[in-house]
Amino acid sequence: MKKAILAVSFGTSHADTLEKTIGAIEADLAAAFPDRQLFRAFTSGMIVKKLNRRDGLAIRTVSQALEALAGEGYEDVVLQSTHVINGEEWDKLRAQAAPFAGRFHRLSFGMPLLTGIEDYRAVTEALLSRLPGPEPGTAIVFMGHGSEHPANAVYATLEYMFHDLGRRDIRVGTVEGYPGFEEVSRRLQEAGDVKRVLCYPLMVVAGDHAKNDLAGEEPDSWRSRLEAQGYEVRCILEGLGEIPEIRAIFVDHAQGAVEEENHG
Repeated sequence: MKKAILAVSFGTSHADTLEKTIGAIEADLAAAFPDRQLFRAFTSGMIVKKLNRRDGLAIRTVSQALEALAGEGYEDVVLQSTHVINGEEWDKLRAQAAPFAGRFHRLSFGMPLLTGIEDYRAVTEALLSRLPGPEPGTAIVFMGHGSEHPANAVYATLEYMFHDLGRRDIRVGTVEGYPGFEEVSRRLQEAGDVKRVLCYPLMVVAGDHAKNDLAGEEPDSWRSRLEAQGYEVRCILEGLGEIPEIRAIFVDHAQGAVEEENHG
């Protein structure tokens, strides 16, 4: 039986971070499942078109990838999401894959990064292992993407978990959801003694949002707005996909999908 693992990411048009993040996750998946051929798909049609037009890269959407795998005789396929939350892109992945359910002997799904409470613990521990320890006058801010999807509640949960682990110096905000910049800013002010802020992206890829919305020179970036409030700001642009312990969570989720299909 021909077996495949399809790594499904939102995608990025930033070549400098693509292989360090998405490529690194895919490499770990390929190493963990040597009996499966690894393939790539992106859920962002806009990024797929841009990469094709700008760089001549032919990256498939989920539908295109599954059509090709069915045509090449693959019978057992695991779709491993590299998305952070079970949000709109995850829903899109499932919807695009649904018509192919009868085209394979087995079609199973590896969950996004932050799915169960054990994932939240693993992610906070992975991040804490790379962060500097608490320092008087210094706060740490993570910027996630955010969404109107109910799964957006993940971000507030993560901040609670950091605080429960003793790191009340950490704030979690989002570009397009709650908590947003205003909530993060207010909580920094409520802390009273914050003079320096270290900013990190809470995204698999340190791409457009990290470079522009977080660390950009424009006056509406988080960096500029925090500096305007008098903070000394440093941005560390490392995507979650660059962190081995984070990549291991995706591998665990893929293993869960393999084990589920073997019992099914």
